[in-house]
Amino acid sequence: MPSHPSLLAPVVRRLALACLLLVLAAAAPGRLAAKTAAPPPTLILVSIDGFRNDFLQRGLTPNLARLAANGVQADALKPSFPTLTFPNHYTLVTGLYPDHHGIVHNRIEGPHNDELFVHKDATSTADAHWWGGEPIWVGAERHGIRAATMFWPGSNAAIAGVRPSYWKSFNRELSPQTRVDTVLAWLDLPPAQRPGFITLYFEHADRAGHDYGPDSAEVDAQLPLVDAAVGRLMQGLAARGLDETTNLVVVSDHGQTGASRSQMIEVDRIVDLERVRAVNLGVVAGFAPQPGEQRYADTSLLRPHEHMQCWRKDQIPARFHYGSNARIPPIICLADKGWIVSSSAWLAEHGDRTPRGEHGYDNDLPEMRALFIAHGPAFRRGAKVAEFDNVDVYPLLAHLLGIPAARNDGNAQTMRGMLRKP
Repeated sequence: MPSHPSLLAPVVRRLALACLLLVLAAAAPGRLAAKTAAPPPTLILVSIDGFRNDFLQRGLTPNLARLAANGVQADALKPSFPTLTFPNHYTLVTGLYPDHHGIVHNRIEGPHNDELFVHKDATSTADAHWWGGEPIWVGAERHGIRAATMFWPGSNAAIAGVRPSYWKSFNRELSPQTRVDTVLAWLDLPPAQRPGFITLYFEHADRAGHDYGPDSAEVDAQLPLVDAAVGRLMQGLAARGLDETTNLVVVSDHGQTGASRSQMIEVDRIVDLERVRAVNLGVVAGFAPQPGEQRYADTSLLRPHEHMQCWRKDQIPARFHYGSNARIPPIICLADKGWIVSSSAWLAEHGDRTPRGEHGYDNDLPEMRALFIAHGPAFRRGAKVAEFDNVDVYPLLAHLLGIPAARNDGNAQTMRGMLRKP
């Protein structure tokens, strides 16, 4: 029997409508996912080790000055105590005080004296058990954002079993330009392989400061070199059309102040180092009494001294947020500004080769103040914000990446004055 067109037409229309609805239903989630899965702007965190906050006023860093003028600049960034490189770099990326993340010094002994962390030893720095908390690159990787780190302390360890997708072991022979070019090469990778979070590190101002002092011509010679590398980075981003979609945060870990051979405290004139072991010497010195020598150690070290103050670890002033970690030696001594806790044996070995510049001091000292500049689509233009603690940098980084912040000591409200959309 032949089909009747008038009877089939409604059936065909209903089938066509059903097919259309199925197609739309299948496509809608994809469109929604595509909208919600749009990656946040790339985030680059740059550290200029030892760049004291007022170095920006020397007129030697035009690229940094331009970033500050067109972005956000803090009056200062207050480092955590002790104002040393490794503790503060790890605080910047975890938001935890050194007492809480465990990198309590550049040199650390385990609680039972059978393990040693030395910041210049690649084997110990690659041992993940030293590194507590969750650094920002681990959070990024866990939330599907590739990370790439250029020399950042801790990034050569598989913390919680996670490393950045791309990382470089520290190599001081790599020029600032080569480091920047490596970062730009990461940004040239195909989208599926390209990192969304990148760190970049320059140690040159710090090294010159130790060798020659923060007010030396040698430090002034290094500042333009690092600034030129920052300019190279900005030019590279612009050439790739990424300058309007990249957030850049530039920080330093601490400042520095002058030191000299005449300002060395020979601690073995104060305490017998056979009876009280020196765990650390330097600006922040740690001591561990030998068995049965606690009273002697207290009597020798805890009394008043010129140019140095000592505490039992549980008596360290609360403002330092320091003293509860098992890795901190039983007695901590802090030198006054410009002074260094040393020993006669060390001085005999090193002669006149003593530091001309140092850090590690009280983090309330203006000379320890660090740098903070931020620039990019997330940030206000030409904004100045008050000084803030460096534990507050981590919540900002997590916000910029669009990932939940791990447990931290920072204040997320600090970022409100920086952002276009708080």
